Amino acid sequence: MATAAKPTTTQPVTIDDVRAAHARIRDSIVRTPTLISRTLSALTGATIYLKFENLQFTAAYKERGALNTLLQLSDEAKARGVIAASAGNHAQGLAYHANRLGVPATIVMPTNTPTVKVVQTEGHGATVVLHGNTFDAAYAHARVLEAERGYTFVHPFDDARVIAGQGTVAIEMLEDVPGIDMLVVPIGGGGLISGMATVARAADHPIEIVGVEAELFPSMYNRTRGTDMPCAGDTLAEGIAVKEPGVVTSRMVEALVDDIVLVSERSLEEAVSLLLQIEKTVVEGAGAAGLAAMLANKERFAGKTVGVVLCGGNIDTRLLANVLLRDLARSGRLARLRIRLQDQPGALYNVARIFDQERVNILELAHQRIFTNLPAKGLSLDVECETRDRAHLDRLLTALETAAYEVKLIELA
Repeated sequence: MATAAKPTTTQPVTIDDVRAAHARIRDSIVRTPTLISRTLSALTGATIYLKFENLQFTAAYKERGALNTLLQLSDEAKARGVIAASAGNHAQGLAYHANRLGVPATIVMPTNTPTVKVVQTEGHGATVVLHGNTFDAAYAHARVLEAERGYTFVHPFDDARVIAGQGTVAIEMLEDVPGIDMLVVPIGGGGLISGMATVARAADHPIEIVGVEAELFPSMYNRTRGTDMPCAGDTLAEGIAVKEPGVVTSRMVEALVDDIVLVSERSLEEAVSLLLQIEKTVVEGAGAAGLAAMLANKERFAGKTVGVVLCGGNIDTRLLANVLLRDLARSGRLARLRIRLQDQPGALYNVARIFDQERVNILELAHQRIFTNLPAKGLSLDVECETRDRAHLDRLLTALETAAYEVKLIELA
Protein backbone atom coordinates (compact mmCIF):
# COMPACT_ATOMS: atom_id res chain seq x y z
CA MET A 1 0.00 0.00 0.00
CA ALA A 2 0.98 3.65 -0.29
CA THR A 3 2.78 5.69 2.32
CA ALA A 4 1.81 9.17 3.43
CA ALA A 5 4.14 10.70 0.83
CA LYS A 6 2.39 12.37 -2.08
CA PRO A 7 2.30 10.19 -5.22
CA THR A 8 4.58 10.97 -8.12
CA THR A 9 2.65 9.03 -10.78
CA THR A 10 -0.17 10.66 -12.69
CA GLN A 11 -3.63 9.53 -11.59
CA PRO A 12 -6.86 9.43 -13.64
CA VAL A 13 -8.37 12.04 -11.29
CA THR A 14 -6.54 15.14 -10.08
CA ILE A 15 -7.23 17.64 -7.34
CA ASP A 16 -8.26 20.12 -10.04
CA ASP A 17 -10.88 17.62 -11.26
CA VAL A 18 -12.32 17.38 -7.77
CA ARG A 19 -12.31 21.13 -7.25
CA ALA A 20 -14.07 21.61 -10.58
CA ALA A 21 -16.62 18.96 -9.59
CA HIS A 22 -17.32 20.78 -6.33
CA ALA A 23 -17.85 24.09 -8.12
CA ARG A 24 -20.18 22.28 -10.52
CA ILE A 25 -22.39 20.48 -7.99
CA ARG A 26 -22.25 22.41 -4.73
CA ASP A 27 -25.39 24.47 -5.31
CA SER A 28 -27.48 21.34 -5.96
CA ILE A 29 -26.43 19.08 -3.09
CA VAL A 30 -26.61 19.40 0.68
CA ARG A 31 -23.49 20.84 2.30
CA THR A 32 -23.60 18.21 5.04
CA PRO A 33 -22.05 19.11 8.41
CA THR A 34 -18.73 17.85 9.73
CA LEU A 35 -19.15 17.72 13.51
CA ILE A 36 -17.03 16.54 16.41
CA SER A 37 -18.33 13.64 18.49
CA ARG A 38 -17.00 14.10 21.99
CA THR A 39 -18.52 10.87 23.27
CA LEU A 40 -17.17 8.70 20.44
CA SER A 41 -13.81 10.45 20.78
CA ALA A 42 -13.71 9.48 24.45
CA LEU A 43 -14.63 5.89 23.59
CA THR A 44 -11.87 5.48 20.99
CA GLY A 45 -9.04 7.72 22.22
CA ALA A 46 -9.07 9.69 18.95
CA THR A 47 -10.64 13.03 18.08
CA ILE A 48 -13.50 12.06 15.77
CA TYR A 49 -15.20 14.35 13.29
CA LEU A 50 -18.24 12.85 11.56
CA LYS A 51 -19.29 13.84 8.03
CA PHE A 52 -23.07 13.35 7.90
CA GLU A 53 -23.57 12.30 4.28
CA ASN A 54 -26.67 10.43 5.43
CA LEU A 55 -28.32 13.88 5.41
CA GLN A 56 -28.22 14.18 1.61
CA PHE A 57 -31.69 14.24 0.03
CA THR A 58 -31.41 10.57 -0.99
CA ALA A 59 -29.51 9.83 2.26
CA ALA A 60 -26.17 8.99 0.64
CA TYR A 61 -23.06 10.57 -0.87
CA LYS A 62 -23.69 8.84 -4.22
CA GLU A 63 -25.56 11.92 -5.44
CA ARG A 64 -22.26 13.75 -5.82
CA GLY A 65 -20.68 11.52 -8.44
CA ALA A 66 -23.95 10.99 -10.28
CA LEU A 67 -24.62 14.71 -10.54
CA ASN A 68 -21.07 15.55 -11.60
CA THR A 69 -21.41 13.04 -14.43
CA LEU A 70 -24.85 14.27 -15.53
CA LEU A 71 -23.70 17.89 -15.69
CA GLN A 72 -20.88 16.98 -18.09
CA LEU A 73 -23.05 15.18 -20.64
CA SER A 74 -23.71 16.75 -24.02
CA ASP A 75 -27.22 17.97 -24.79
CA GLU A 76 -27.59 15.06 -27.19
CA ALA A 77 -26.58 12.52 -24.53
CA LYS A 78 -28.95 14.11 -22.02
CA ALA A 79 -31.80 13.85 -24.48
CA ARG A 80 -31.15 10.13 -25.10
CA GLY A 81 -30.96 9.44 -21.37
CA VAL A 82 -28.77 7.60 -18.87
CA ILE A 83 -28.78 4.06 -17.54
CA ALA A 84 -27.28 2.34 -14.50
CA ALA A 85 -27.36 -1.01 -12.77
CA SER A 86 -27.96 -0.66 -9.04
CA ALA A 87 -30.31 -1.71 -6.29
CA GLY A 88 -28.99 0.82 -3.84
CA ASN A 89 -27.87 4.38 -3.26
CA HIS A 90 -26.40 4.92 -6.74
CA ALA A 91 -29.80 4.20 -8.30
CA GLN A 92 -31.57 6.76 -6.18
CA GLY A 93 -28.88 9.42 -6.49
CA LEU A 94 -28.78 9.14 -10.26
CA ALA A 95 -32.57 8.95 -10.60
CA TYR A 96 -33.14 11.99 -8.38
CA HIS A 97 -30.72 14.32 -10.15
CA ALA A 98 -31.58 13.05 -13.64
CA ASN A 99 -35.23 13.79 -12.95
CA ARG A 100 -34.36 17.23 -11.59
CA LEU A 101 -32.37 18.01 -14.74
CA GLY A 102 -34.96 16.56 -17.14
CA VAL A 103 -32.74 13.66 -18.22
CA PRO A 104 -34.52 10.31 -18.77
CA ALA A 105 -33.07 7.64 -16.46
CA THR A 106 -33.36 3.87 -16.60
CA ILE A 107 -32.22 1.74 -13.67
CA VAL A 108 -31.76 -2.02 -14.06
CA MET A 109 -32.25 -3.94 -10.82
CA PRO A 110 -32.19 -7.68 -10.00
CA THR A 111 -35.65 -9.24 -9.86
CA ASN A 112 -35.24 -9.96 -6.13
CA THR A 113 -34.71 -6.29 -5.23
CA PRO A 114 -36.95 -5.34 -2.27
CA THR A 115 -40.12 -3.61 -3.44
CA VAL A 116 -39.42 -0.55 -1.28
CA LYS A 117 -36.21 0.15 -3.25
CA VAL A 118 -38.01 -0.21 -6.56
CA VAL A 119 -40.78 2.15 -5.42
CA GLN A 120 -38.27 4.70 -4.07
CA THR A 121 -36.33 4.73 -7.33
CA GLU A 122 -39.49 5.03 -9.43
CA GLY A 123 -40.56 7.83 -7.09
CA HIS A 124 -37.53 9.81 -8.29
CA GLY A 125 -38.83 9.58 -11.85
CA ALA A 126 -36.70 6.70 -13.15
CA THR A 127 -37.85 3.77 -15.28
CA VAL A 128 -36.99 0.57 -13.38
CA VAL A 129 -36.21 -2.60 -15.34
CA LEU A 130 -36.08 -5.81 -13.30
CA HIS A 131 -33.72 -8.37 -14.84
CA GLY A 132 -31.84 -11.40 -13.53
CA ASN A 133 -31.36 -12.73 -10.03
CA THR A 134 -27.95 -11.15 -9.41
CA PHE A 135 -26.30 -7.77 -9.76
CA ASP A 136 -24.00 -9.18 -12.45
CA ALA A 137 -27.01 -10.19 -14.55
CA ALA A 138 -28.61 -6.75 -14.07
CA TYR A 139 -25.32 -5.06 -14.97
CA ALA A 140 -24.93 -7.11 -18.15
CA HIS A 141 -28.49 -6.29 -19.22
CA ALA A 142 -27.91 -2.58 -18.58
CA ARG A 143 -24.91 -2.65 -20.93
CA VAL A 144 -27.03 -4.35 -23.57
CA LEU A 145 -29.71 -1.65 -23.28
CA GLU A 146 -26.99 1.01 -23.39
CA ALA A 147 -25.80 -0.30 -26.76
CA GLU A 148 -29.29 -0.84 -28.17
CA ARG A 149 -30.81 2.49 -27.20
CA GLY A 150 -27.87 4.87 -27.11
CA TYR A 151 -28.06 5.54 -23.38
CA THR A 152 -25.06 6.81 -21.42
CA PHE A 153 -24.04 4.28 -18.79
CA VAL A 154 -23.22 5.86 -15.44
CA HIS A 155 -20.96 3.52 -13.49
CA PRO A 156 -21.36 3.52 -9.70
CA PHE A 157 -17.62 3.90 -9.08
CA ASP A 158 -15.24 3.12 -11.98
CA ASP A 159 -15.52 6.45 -13.81
CA ALA A 160 -13.30 9.52 -13.42
CA ARG A 161 -16.30 11.87 -13.32
CA VAL A 162 -17.94 9.83 -10.56
CA ILE A 163 -14.69 9.59 -8.59
CA ALA A 164 -14.18 13.36 -8.81
CA GLY A 165 -17.71 13.96 -7.58
CA GLN A 166 -17.28 11.66 -4.61
CA GLY A 167 -14.01 13.38 -3.73
CA THR A 168 -15.93 16.58 -2.97
CA VAL A 169 -16.77 15.00 0.40
CA ALA A 170 -13.13 15.51 1.41
CA ILE A 171 -13.05 19.06 0.02
CA GLU A 172 -15.82 20.02 2.43
CA MET A 173 -14.39 18.09 5.40
CA LEU A 174 -11.00 19.77 5.15
CA GLU A 175 -12.55 23.19 4.65
CA ASP A 176 -14.57 22.68 7.83
CA VAL A 177 -11.81 21.01 9.88
CA PRO A 178 -8.35 21.78 8.44
CA GLY A 179 -6.63 19.92 11.29
CA ILE A 180 -7.80 16.45 10.23
CA ASP A 181 -4.75 14.19 9.91
CA MET A 182 -6.52 10.92 9.06
CA LEU A 183 -9.51 9.98 6.91
CA VAL A 184 -11.35 6.71 7.53
CA VAL A 185 -13.45 5.80 4.50
CA PRO A 186 -15.65 2.79 3.62
CA ILE A 187 -14.63 0.90 0.47
CA GLY A 188 -17.03 -0.88 -1.87
CA GLY A 189 -16.01 -0.36 -5.46
CA GLY A 190 -13.53 2.29 -4.38
CA GLY A 191 -14.96 5.48 -5.89
CA LEU A 192 -15.37 7.39 -2.64
CA ILE A 193 -11.94 6.63 -1.19
CA SER A 194 -10.22 7.28 -4.55
CA GLY A 195 -11.75 10.74 -4.76
CA MET A 196 -11.13 11.58 -1.13
CA ALA A 197 -7.54 10.31 -1.25
CA THR A 198 -6.92 12.58 -4.24
CA VAL A 199 -7.92 15.57 -2.11
CA ALA A 200 -5.96 14.39 0.93
CA ARG A 201 -2.73 13.97 -1.04
CA ALA A 202 -3.03 17.58 -2.23
CA ALA A 203 -3.40 18.95 1.32
CA ASP A 204 -0.76 21.16 2.93
CA HIS A 205 -0.02 18.55 5.61
CA PRO A 206 0.23 14.74 5.69
CA ILE A 207 -3.14 12.99 5.96
CA GLU A 208 -3.26 9.23 6.46
CA ILE A 209 -5.97 7.46 4.47
CA VAL A 210 -7.47 4.26 5.84
CA GLY A 211 -10.08 2.26 3.97
CA VAL A 212 -12.59 -0.06 5.61
CA GLU A 213 -14.20 -3.18 4.17
CA ALA A 214 -16.50 -5.79 5.68
CA GLU A 215 -14.69 -9.04 6.53
CA LEU A 216 -17.18 -10.88 4.32
CA PHE A 217 -16.31 -8.78 1.25
CA PRO A 218 -12.56 -7.96 1.30
CA SER A 219 -12.39 -7.39 -2.47
CA MET A 220 -10.16 -4.30 -2.55
CA TYR A 221 -8.00 -5.79 0.21
CA ASN A 222 -7.52 -8.87 -2.00
CA ARG A 223 -6.82 -6.80 -5.09
CA THR A 224 -4.19 -4.57 -3.51
CA ARG A 225 -2.54 -7.14 -1.23
CA GLY A 226 -2.58 -10.18 -3.48
CA THR A 227 -4.72 -12.25 -1.11
CA ASP A 228 -7.59 -14.52 -2.11
CA MET A 229 -10.08 -14.39 0.74
CA PRO A 230 -13.69 -15.25 -0.19
CA CYS A 231 -16.19 -12.47 -0.94
CA ALA A 232 -19.61 -13.76 0.05
CA GLY A 233 -22.19 -13.73 2.80
CA ASP A 234 -25.02 -11.70 4.29
CA THR A 235 -23.29 -8.56 5.50
CA LEU A 236 -24.98 -5.68 7.25
CA ALA A 237 -22.81 -3.42 5.08
CA GLU A 238 -24.57 -4.28 1.82
CA GLY A 239 -23.61 -0.90 0.36
CA ILE A 240 -19.94 -1.96 0.25
CA ALA A 241 -20.54 -5.66 -0.51
CA VAL A 242 -18.70 -5.55 -3.85
CA LYS A 243 -17.09 -8.70 -5.22
CA GLU A 244 -14.99 -6.95 -7.89
CA PRO A 245 -13.62 -3.44 -7.29
CA GLY A 246 -13.07 -1.11 -10.21
CA VAL A 247 -10.05 -1.13 -12.50
CA VAL A 248 -9.52 2.62 -12.21
CA THR A 249 -10.23 2.72 -8.49
CA SER A 250 -7.94 -0.23 -7.75
CA ARG A 251 -5.04 1.60 -9.35
CA MET A 252 -5.80 4.74 -7.36
CA VAL A 253 -6.22 2.90 -4.07
CA GLU A 254 -2.94 1.06 -4.64
CA ALA A 255 -1.14 4.38 -5.11
CA LEU A 256 -2.92 6.65 -2.63
CA VAL A 257 -4.34 4.68 0.30
CA ASP A 258 -2.20 3.81 3.31
CA ASP A 259 -4.11 0.90 4.79
CA ILE A 260 -7.28 -1.18 4.58
CA VAL A 261 -8.95 -2.48 7.74
CA LEU A 262 -11.49 -5.33 7.74
CA VAL A 263 -14.41 -5.22 10.19
CA SER A 264 -16.65 -7.95 11.58
CA GLU A 265 -20.44 -8.03 11.44
CA ARG A 266 -20.57 -7.62 15.20
CA SER A 267 -18.48 -4.44 14.99
CA LEU A 268 -20.76 -3.07 12.27
CA GLU A 269 -23.84 -3.76 14.41
CA GLU A 270 -22.25 -2.05 17.41
CA ALA A 271 -21.36 1.02 15.32
CA VAL A 272 -24.86 1.38 13.84
CA SER A 273 -26.35 1.15 17.34
CA LEU A 274 -23.90 3.62 18.89
CA LEU A 275 -24.47 6.21 16.18
CA LEU A 276 -28.19 6.09 16.82
CA GLN A 277 -27.85 6.16 20.60
CA ILE A 278 -25.08 8.76 20.85
CA GLU A 279 -25.42 10.92 17.75
CA LYS A 280 -29.18 10.35 17.24
CA THR A 281 -28.52 9.61 13.56
CA VAL A 282 -29.62 6.65 11.44
CA VAL A 283 -26.76 5.12 9.45
CA GLU A 284 -26.73 2.01 7.27
CA GLY A 285 -24.15 -0.72 7.77
CA ALA A 286 -21.76 0.64 5.13
CA GLY A 287 -22.08 4.12 6.61
CA ALA A 288 -21.04 2.83 10.03
CA ALA A 289 -17.99 0.95 8.76
CA GLY A 290 -15.51 3.71 9.61
CA LEU A 291 -16.61 3.91 13.22
CA ALA A 292 -16.69 0.11 13.41
CA ALA A 293 -13.02 0.00 12.41
CA MET A 294 -12.09 2.56 15.06
CA LEU A 295 -13.99 0.77 17.82
CA ALA A 296 -12.36 -2.57 16.96
CA ASN A 297 -8.81 -1.17 16.53
CA LYS A 298 -8.54 1.65 19.07
CA GLU A 299 -4.75 1.56 19.30
CA ARG A 300 -4.52 2.05 15.51
CA PHE A 301 -6.31 5.41 15.70
CA ALA A 302 -5.51 6.71 19.20
CA GLY A 303 -4.32 10.30 19.33
CA LYS A 304 -5.29 11.08 15.73
CA THR A 305 -7.72 13.75 14.51
CA VAL A 306 -9.92 11.55 12.35
CA GLY A 307 -12.53 12.37 9.73
CA VAL A 308 -15.11 9.60 9.44
CA VAL A 309 -17.63 9.54 6.59
CA LEU A 310 -21.16 8.40 7.46
CA CYS A 311 -21.71 7.67 3.80
CA GLY A 312 -25.35 6.57 3.87
CA GLY A 313 -28.46 6.18 5.98
CA ASN A 314 -30.66 3.85 3.94
CA ILE A 315 -31.32 0.90 6.22
CA ASP A 316 -34.47 -1.19 6.40
CA THR A 317 -36.39 -0.29 9.55
CA ARG A 318 -36.96 -3.92 10.56
CA LEU A 319 -33.25 -4.65 10.14
CA LEU A 320 -32.41 -1.57 12.20
CA ALA A 321 -34.76 -2.77 14.96
CA ASN A 322 -33.03 -6.16 14.98
CA VAL A 323 -29.60 -4.54 15.20
CA LEU A 324 -30.67 -2.37 18.15
CA LEU A 325 -32.25 -5.28 20.02
CA ARG A 326 -29.21 -7.49 19.44
CA ASP A 327 -26.99 -4.73 20.80
CA LEU A 328 -29.18 -4.48 23.90
CA ALA A 329 -28.82 -8.23 24.37
CA ARG A 330 -25.04 -8.15 24.02
CA SER A 331 -24.80 -5.32 26.55
CA GLY A 332 -26.90 -7.28 29.07
CA ARG A 333 -29.90 -4.97 28.95
CA LEU A 334 -32.03 -7.64 27.30
CA ALA A 335 -31.62 -11.31 28.14
CA ARG A 336 -33.21 -14.67 27.54
CA LEU A 337 -32.82 -17.15 30.40
CA ARG A 338 -33.65 -20.86 30.31
CA ILE A 339 -34.68 -22.07 33.75
CA ARG A 340 -35.47 -25.65 34.78
CA LEU A 341 -38.62 -25.96 36.90
CA GLN A 342 -40.70 -28.74 38.41
CA ASP A 343 -44.13 -29.05 36.79
CA GLN A 344 -46.22 -28.29 39.86
CA PRO A 345 -48.45 -25.48 41.20
CA GLY A 346 -46.59 -22.39 42.37
CA ALA A 347 -43.41 -23.09 40.39
CA LEU A 348 -43.82 -20.07 38.11
CA TYR A 349 -44.93 -17.85 40.99
CA ASN A 350 -41.85 -18.74 43.05
CA VAL A 351 -39.36 -18.02 40.30
CA ALA A 352 -41.16 -14.79 39.34
CA ARG A 353 -40.74 -13.54 42.92
CA ILE A 354 -36.98 -13.54 42.42
CA PHE A 355 -37.33 -11.37 39.31
CA ASP A 356 -39.51 -9.00 41.34
CA GLN A 357 -37.02 -8.88 44.22
CA GLU A 358 -34.20 -8.03 41.82
CA ARG A 359 -36.39 -5.43 40.03
CA VAL A 360 -36.04 -7.15 36.66
CA ASN A 361 -38.84 -6.62 34.15
CA ILE A 362 -40.22 -9.82 32.54
CA LEU A 363 -41.09 -9.25 28.87
CA GLU A 364 -42.06 -12.71 27.68
CA LEU A 365 -42.49 -16.26 29.01
CA ALA A 366 -42.48 -19.60 27.17
CA HIS A 367 -43.03 -23.02 28.81
CA GLN A 368 -41.72 -26.15 27.11
CA ARG A 369 -43.01 -29.51 28.36
CA ILE A 370 -42.98 -31.65 25.21
CA PHE A 371 -39.92 -30.83 23.12
CA THR A 372 -37.36 -31.21 25.89
CA ASN A 373 -35.03 -33.89 27.20
CA LEU A 374 -36.10 -33.19 30.79
CA PRO A 375 -38.01 -35.85 32.75
CA ALA A 376 -41.79 -35.88 32.29
CA LYS A 377 -42.32 -34.03 35.58
CA GLY A 378 -39.93 -31.27 34.60
CA LEU A 379 -40.32 -28.29 32.31
CA SER A 380 -38.15 -25.68 30.67
CA LEU A 381 -39.08 -22.03 31.13
CA ASP A 382 -37.65 -19.40 28.77
CA VAL A 383 -37.81 -15.89 30.24
CA GLU A 384 -37.07 -12.81 28.15
CA CYS A 385 -36.32 -9.96 30.51
CA GLU A 386 -35.03 -6.39 30.70
CA THR A 387 -32.26 -5.27 33.06
CA ARG A 388 -30.36 -2.03 33.61
CA ASP A 389 -26.97 -3.37 32.56
CA ARG A 390 -24.71 -6.44 32.65
CA ALA A 391 -24.05 -6.09 36.40
CA HIS A 392 -27.80 -6.07 37.09
CA LEU A 393 -28.20 -9.23 34.97
CA ASP A 394 -25.36 -10.91 36.84
CA ARG A 395 -27.10 -10.17 40.15
CA LEU A 396 -30.27 -11.82 38.86
CA LEU A 397 -28.36 -14.93 37.75
CA THR A 398 -26.68 -15.16 41.16
CA ALA A 399 -30.03 -14.84 42.95
CA LEU A 400 -31.57 -17.62 40.85
CA GLU A 401 -28.62 -19.94 41.40
CA THR A 402 -28.63 -19.17 45.15
CA ALA A 403 -32.28 -20.26 45.18
CA ALA A 404 -31.16 -23.61 43.68
CA TYR A 405 -32.52 -23.01 40.18
CA GLU A 406 -30.68 -24.46 37.20
CA VAL A 407 -30.42 -21.46 34.84
CA LYS A 408 -28.72 -20.91 31.48
CA LEU A 409 -28.17 -17.58 29.70
CA ILE A 410 -28.97 -17.86 25.97
CA GLU A 411 -26.10 -15.93 24.38
CA LEU A 412 -26.00 -14.26 20.98
CA ALA A 413 -23.34 -15.30 18.50
